[in-house]
Amino acid sequence: MTSGVFVSFEGVDGVGKTTQVGRLKDYAEGLGYEVVVTREPGGTPLGAALRQLLLHGVSGDDADIAPRAEALLFAADRAQHVAEVVRPALERGALVISDRYLDSSLAYQAGGRELTQDQVRELSMWATNDLLPARTYLLDMDPRASHTRLEHSEDRMESAGDGFQQRTRQAFLDLAAQEPARFRVIEAAGSVDEVWRGIRSDIDGLLAR
Repeated sequence: MTSGVFVSFEGVDGVGKTTQVGRLKDYAEGLGYEVVVTREPGGTPLGAALRQLLLHGVSGDDADIAPRAEALLFAADRAQHVAEVVRPALERGALVISDRYLDSSLAYQAGGRELTQDQVRELSMWATNDLLPARTYLLDMDPRASHTRLEHSEDRMESAGDGFQQRTRQAFLDLAAQEPARFRVIEAAGSVDEVWRGIRSDIDGLLAR
């Protein structure tokens, strides 16, 4: 039985998720909450090794990771992440903030990689024992604009091409439309403060519950 609050941030690369995760962490800690910030992939030692494979491929191997293998690696990372980090923190009553979670797999693997959404969802729900966030903030922005914000060299996902990124963005928006009670879509093209105001207007009510 969980007693904490689980929140995730989603969106294509470069929309400002990490910045807003930090804003929410500082805000909630100021209110007296224990806050655990984590991410996918890579929120555990096992996840860090899987993140290296997923984002940069296998050293010395020119072959790309097959879509089904990629989905299984993300699910393995998620299973360990929930068991080692997320559920224990929720059981302590903490606010858990994850930079990406299940919806990234649904958008990137089912939307971008063209596996079926049902296949990816079933795999992820099994891996997490059906754990979903209470709230998912989807920071939405045209990928062609968001990628100009990137301050590092592109990884496997970021360099997959504009068509892939546009399919992924649309997949995120479709997910939000399917689950309006969980998702809040935040326009991410504005300033950091404008985006934060959209999040804060919602999070106060969520934490008050």
